[in-house]
Amino acid sequence: MTDRLSNTYNSTVGGAKETIGRAVGSEGLAGSGAAQKASGQTAQANQNAETHTKGIGHNIEGAAQKAVGGATNDHSMEARGHGNSALGDVQRNV
Repeated sequence: MTDRLSNTYNSTVGGAKETIGRAVGSEGLAGSGAAQKASGQTAQANQNAETHTKGIGHNIEGAAQKAVGGATNDHSMEARGHGNSALGDVQRNV
């Protein structure tokens, strides 16, 4: 199971356990569910931050490749730069 899927699962199942626990008056189940939900949400926020950081790195790498490729007339490097910049944009907007 991927990290994102696992995080979503924990957040969703934890929320359901919390709701059911409150509905039936089980503080233990509600607390356990709240903890599971918070854990999933925190892990997902960390995953998003990591992906965003990788995106910034790809943007920087792409900008450098485009600049060097353009200055040296290396179309292959310039194209890789455009690819890395596009990858960075996608990662930063996840």
